[in-house]
Amino acid sequence: MVEGAEPADVRVVRSGGSKISYRRPVFSADSRYLLCASGDLVKVYITATQECVHILKGHKNLVTGFQLNPKNHLQLYSTSLDGTIKLWDFTDGILIKTFIVDFKLLALYTSAADEKSIFAIVPKYNDDDSGKFQLISISLPKSTAQEVEAQDFNVILDDVCQSPKSIAFGREGAYVASVKALELCVFFFEKKKYYRFPLSIKGQNAQKAANNIFTCVACHPKEDCIATGHEDGKIRLWRNFNHRQEYTYSAHHWHYDAVNDLVFSAEGTSLLSGGVESVLVQWRYGSETKKDFLPRLGGAIEHIEASPDGVLCCTSHSDNKITIIQSNLKFTAAIQGLVKGQEIATGLMFDPRSKALVLNGKPGHLQFYSLQSDEHLYNLDIVQQEYIHQSGLNQTEVVKAAFDFQGTWLVTVEEKKKKATDLELQMKLWAYNQEKQSFVLNTTINAPHESHISALCFQNLNGSRSGLATLVTAGLDCQFKVWVLGDDSDIYRKSVSWSCDFVGTYHHLQATNCSFSEDGSLLAVSFEQIITLWDPETWDLKCTFCHPPGKIRDLAFGRLSCSKYLLGTTENGFLCCWNLLTCTLEWSTQLNVMVLQVDPLSENVAAFTEFSRMTDLFIFKPNEPQPLYMQKNVCYDRVRWALFVPREFPEDYNSDSNQWLVRSQLYFISASQNLLTFSTESVEERLTPSSKQLVIENIPMTPFHVLLGKHREQQTNFGSKTEQTALPEGSATINQMLHTPAHVLPNASFLCLMFVNSLLIPKMGISSKEEQEEVEMESEKEEDESDVEMNPIKDEQETRKAYSSEELLPKLTKSEEKELKKLRKIDYSWLSAVWTGEIAYSQGSARK
Repeated sequence: MVEGAEPADVRVVRSGGSKISYRRPVFSADSRYLLCASGDLVKVYITATQECVHILKGHKNLVTGFQLNPKNHLQLYSTSLDGTIKLWDFTDGILIKTFIVDFKLLALYTSAADEKSIFAIVPKYNDDDSGKFQLISISLPKSTAQEVEAQDFNVILDDVCQSPKSIAFGREGAYVASVKALELCVFFFEKKKYYRFPLSIKGQNAQKAANNIFTCVACHPKEDCIATGHEDGKIRLWRNFNHRQEYTYSAHHWHYDAVNDLVFSAEGTSLLSGGVESVLVQWRYGSETKKDFLPRLGGAIEHIEASPDGVLCCTSHSDNKITIIQSNLKFTAAIQGLVKGQEIATGLMFDPRSKALVLNGKPGHLQFYSLQSDEHLYNLDIVQQEYIHQSGLNQTEVVKAAFDFQGTWLVTVEEKKKKATDLELQMKLWAYNQEKQSFVLNTTINAPHESHISALCFQNLNGSRSGLATLVTAGLDCQFKVWVLGDDSDIYRKSVSWSCDFVGTYHHLQATNCSFSEDGSLLAVSFEQIITLWDPETWDLKCTFCHPPGKIRDLAFGRLSCSKYLLGTTENGFLCCWNLLTCTLEWSTQLNVMVLQVDPLSENVAAFTEFSRMTDLFIFKPNEPQPLYMQKNVCYDRVRWALFVPREFPEDYNSDSNQWLVRSQLYFISASQNLLTFSTESVEERLTPSSKQLVIENIPMTPFHVLLGKHREQQTNFGSKTEQTALPEGSATINQMLHTPAHVLPNASFLCLMFVNSLLIPKMGISSKEEQEEVEMESEKEEDESDVEMNPIKDEQETRKAYSSEELLPKLTKSEEKELKKLRKIDYSWLSAVWTGEIAYSQGSARK
């Protein structure tokens, strides 16, 4: 590695697009806010507008649970794998306190019966590999310090399931229920007694007994009733469980697959359930035969939550979506995150127009996701067919996609396998429509290749001598094809369409990769272990490169000053660099490069290598075999795709090893579909000012505030005055009034006078020049008053006219008023004599 490189400065952080359906969401007490976990963050949404108003940052690892504070419903507890419990004021986005526990917390619960403690699932003996977990209560000490150690805990249940949905508190915290495998366990806090109820039935076969496995549990908020969900789709309601021999349960069945979650409404009048059918089922408590349904919600339902006031409920889905629903099962809105769950076959793409990250989304769709605002923009329906949620069906999938350099054209490839040898292949080209602000289908090509399309790329129009948009596709049918945009107009309309212009082959080898140079003057196509170079003007073969043995895995041209180099990676673990001017191998090294990505705004190239199930990152330039930056153990998972995204504003880094982060930001996605990026900021530095302390700017601005702010800004910028006006003391008075107990405050009339006086701005000192001008103005005013006394009737009429038009006249400065006063004092009586003489002269001329 280069000297001076500091890999510790750059760290891997979870980017936007983290899964928001990982844990059950939480409503605020008044249903105004909806809180959900997103990676190591907690996001606060407004239920009415679905706007993210606060992001609670501070945890250093995955957030595993969050619950409202039973003592203060405007506060929130959150737990994480970093071993900390944090207390937040989520309405203002402020971190209040951190409790350090020093072992992983896998789930969080609160109880109304014990407001001084929280409950959490932790690994037994603090060993993750043991596979055994406990439910413990952690006593939170009272302290004024910002960080407090919480080491006082008690074990409640010794052997529990790791899933947060396997534990529920019932009847205002009187007992806790836990399910695991085929057993229900209930612990009563007051009696300190355990009751266990196994579900296995004697004489039942093992296959049927296995389907009775518990999946989730919920407790009635008012009565002693426990609802459990099972893998066979049944829901059981347990009663009389405070007696070991007299307990009863009733079974209810609607779901055809496992019940993923259960929850009672706030008053316990209904029970909500959901599963892979993507249907929310509402069971009426006491008459379970009556059910209501809300179907077609999207992906499989993973979590359900009901608001404390009973107005709303929500469901979180496997496609990273949260649906907000009214209590009458009427759909209200949806909060869509980065869609996950499907295999990302298209890779990561960047849309030059919307500046969005583009990849596979819903089945048969491409999703556009904003990395800056961390929100889902829209889905583009590619397949345009209804997706059937049933396993085992062969359905059409989007497998390839690419944008041109201007973002004007989008190409997609979709496949459908009917049999092992039967393949339906379709390529579509989409044109961007300015009016619709979206892509519109332009050309559909059936069977563009006889086998799978392995790669596709657009030519840069700046380097095209013909000026025609050009697309190249490489297929496993041993061909690469060139598609050009041509005129397809007729007497009825003007239009353009794409058609095949050239077909190339090389020794009947499979075409695996293709790539254009930066200026579009060269096309590189790899045929298994051989790289061929073609002239796009004549489509003549110019040169071939061979580095046997090993199939070419990836191809990439250098950028800017390194555009004369061609990079290639092989499946047998080599990274090679060829010089296009000399047509020779410049250098090669033995690296098992899984992903090769070129920065479009610099000469930098990123290579993710894999060795012994560990992924390392190398940043280098093709003209320098020595890496600029290297970081080991980027992630413990295989990196599938990577992408350089141009920054809106370049960053400023002093370290040479961090210069590759100046103009672009590198994102990558792992096999577990975690979107990650590289950052030089620590968790504390990434905290926004609003999350550190409460300021008055956190209050939403009203239109009056906007207008007043502009007016004050104009007053501040007017002139060259350096003195600042003293601010009123109203804020201190308001704080004193609000923090004083109401029973000791004086009457309202006294408070009103004190409050108004506190808002008055004190008069500042006046300069000597201004005093002199004021004295002169007063003397002139006295002279004017003397003139008014000499002719009171006339001046009174003039004064009335002046007052009536006062609002129409512009305000004058003091110097302008002074000049006006001087003009008024000048004697203009000689003008009347001149005017009289001119009139007499004109009348005499008329007589003549």
